[in-house]
Amino acid sequence: MQIEDLAQRILNGERRALARAITLVESARPDHRAEAMRLIEAVGRRGRQALRIGLSGTPGVGKSTFIEAFGMYLIERGLKVAVLAVDPSSARSGGSILGDKTRMERLARQPEAFIRPSPSQSQLGGVARRTREAIALCEAAGFDVVLIETVGVGQSETMVAGMADLFVLLIAPAGGDELQGVKRGIMEMADLILVNKADGALRETAMRTCADYAGALRLLRKRPQDPEGFPKAMMVSALTGEGLPEAWKAMQALVAWRKDNGFWDRTRAEQARRWFEEELHGALLARLQKNPRVRALVDELGAKVEAGEASPAAAAERILCALEG
Repeated sequence: MQIEDLAQRILNGERRALARAITLVESARPDHRAEAMRLIEAVGRRGRQALRIGLSGTPGVGKSTFIEAFGMYLIERGLKVAVLAVDPSSARSGGSILGDKTRMERLARQPEAFIRPSPSQSQLGGVARRTREAIALCEAAGFDVVLIETVGVGQSETMVAGMADLFVLLIAPAGGDELQGVKRGIMEMADLILVNKADGALRETAMRTCADYAGALRLLRKRPQDPEGFPKAMMVSALTGEGLPEAWKAMQALVAWRKDNGFWDRTRAEQARRWFEEELHGALLARLQKNPRVRALVDELGAKVEAGEASPAAAAERILCALEG
């Protein structure tokens, strides 16, 4: 299929074309990378935008269950939803392990939804290197909301926060000790903290957990991109749907405020600049690794570092000096 034809099919909202395009951008083959760049340029000219929501949470919190319930809620309101579920990669095959699509059966059957499990390929924070390009393709295909589910919780989740408009942290009902299990850094990035599983016997526990996090958020320094009352902690139940309307209303209010006060456009521009710089760094490293002279020098100095004959910093400086010479 020609790139121009593929681009047009994506713009027409064809899900099969979108799936094929994401496979293309995830490929590491040089010829595929060239075609992927042409494709991104072609669809990007339309300037379509979706609401990008990054979502992370502690293991067992029910991220996939929440995404399915939230996605169905949005579809019922006439929106199209894309889910990019970044799975851990198999060390042997490089493929996805978790298979999120099989855990979102209802959502996967909806014509207004698109679910794409994507192997993290050992990228920091569990965010696939080409996730940004997949987001751009989903926007071009006309999806209104793109949900980016990441693997686990950690300081490295700044990567997904850096490519999303909103960052949502899911928490399970627990005692006060749960606060110790979540690093302060990820709390500082969160726009919303949603305490999931707030139903049945866990409801009272969820109320206490929500109060604990609301108190913790009040101790954090207020960010300029937040209106009064944000970031906030709320309770939701992916099982019953309780709290989903309120969570969506809070997201809409935050987005509207940021658009009205210039933060939306400024953040999108900064994200585009960061994307460019990361692509440049990655391309430069790839070029260096393909250079036989540089590769030989890296191997030589790497062996000396392993043997304790040179420090990592000194070895790296020697390579830089060799490149300048």
